[in-house]
Amino acid sequence: MNLKELKDLVKDWRVAILLILVVLSVVAIYPHFDDKGNFTTNLQYGLDLQNGAWLQMELQAEVVGFTTDQPIDQFVSNLSKKMDTEVHVIDPTNPTHLEIRKYYSKADLEPIFASEGGKIVSYHQGVSKETAELVKKILENKLNSLGTKDTKINILTDMSNTAQYVRVEMAGVDMNQAKSLVGKQGKFEIRIQTIGNETGHVLYGDAITSVGNPEKDIQRGGGWGVPFTLSEEGAIALQQAAIKYGLTTNPEAHNLIMILDNKTVFDAPMVADAAGKLQTNPNRQWSASTGSGANGENAAQTLNIHLRAGALPVETKIVGSGSVPAEQGAKNKMVSVIAGILALITVGFVIYFRYREPSIVLPMVLINASEILILLGFISAIRFQIDLPTIAGLIAVLGTGIDQMVVITDEILHEGRVPSPTLYLKRLSRALMIIVIAAATVVIAMVPLMLMPLTTLQGFALITILGVLVGVIITRPAYGKIIMQILSK
Repeated sequence: MNLKELKDLVKDWRVAILLILVVLSVVAIYPHFDDKGNFTTNLQYGLDLQNGAWLQMELQAEVVGFTTDQPIDQFVSNLSKKMDTEVHVIDPTNPTHLEIRKYYSKADLEPIFASEGGKIVSYHQGVSKETAELVKKILENKLNSLGTKDTKINILTDMSNTAQYVRVEMAGVDMNQAKSLVGKQGKFEIRIQTIGNETGHVLYGDAITSVGNPEKDIQRGGGWGVPFTLSEEGAIALQQAAIKYGLTTNPEAHNLIMILDNKTVFDAPMVADAAGKLQTNPNRQWSASTGSGANGENAAQTLNIHLRAGALPVETKIVGSGSVPAEQGAKNKMVSVIAGILALITVGFVIYFRYREPSIVLPMVLINASEILILLGFISAIRFQIDLPTIAGLIAVLGTGIDQMVVITDEILHEGRVPSPTLYLKRLSRALMIIVIAAATVVIAMVPLMLMPLTTLQGFALITILGVLVGVIITRPAYGKIIMQILSK
């Protein structure tokens, strides 16, 4: 192929798009040497390829189908008081299921429902989809606020669409640290001291809509505090509780208490002028003072985390855990790289054995490698973590990619010789149609696997689907143009 033919080939839109994507992928991956002289990239690695830990936690709650002849609001209120926990109607437009945010067995619940004029129709341990998403968001906020960025949080649901487990994977974190960050996470509550050591409930952490960074209050002696904002409902609940228990008139005798997982994390009286204003108007903007000096600052940092992410609506229980040592992660990474290279080399030998023509084998191998490079660039751009199932998906893409290019080549060389340009285009179209149909079956098969809560296989399914789409849309049309130019010789 002379220079003019090469320029014409590169100018073809199919080949040009392929080359542009390859360049963009290299930029996204950004292979370089860091400040210490170590070779690195922008690729993110999961637990399998570096040290880390995972925890699987059971959500201590249940979703109960019920029937009752009582008014729904009164029935739910009575249940909440009797069980001393939050009880929510999952769908107010169709009040047939309740979410009880405390663990009770079905045997324990049946007499309680019966005493209030209700009957249990179905029972599933876990929480509703909406509560599960709230748990996930809270955990993400907590871990991100602590600088734990390489984290995957997945909700595991059963066939009834009830979320029973939450799985947290943290790369670069050992097991003890993982448990301290996540395992002790509990329910956040604000209460008011009533009489003596007794307290009254005010609100749960889901009423806190935003939390600011710890800051010094210059006007009040330079002490540290954590500003936070309540929802409108939360502000009204605080006002009503403050009036009910006498905080507005005697704040010194009625401390505001914050509790995380049955442990007091803040206990102090409300400032007198702020308490007085609550008598007439609710207030959404607050600041929890933690004291001055280093101790006050440390307390503010800790309270900041609790306010940001301590408001899990339900308690959790660790039911499974595991970790990957740093040495094992590095070994897995090296073995994965070697496996990928060997797979590409092996594919090249097999194709050469079939065609015995280097001018056919080389484009196939290069197109195949470019496909993997594009996928890695996309993974790097979306900050997706590479784990062993993801690598298995990349290797699977190598195989399916070569299969599809063999289909194109064999279809074109159907009679053992290069056809005319018109016949070539017809055969190429027929080959691409076969590939599209085969690709569609792969996508259909992988979509359920990607959507199901099998977290260890989602990476494999996602990469397989992306590999098929990149092949059908980008690399196969480009290969068809390139092989046509080569075979015409």
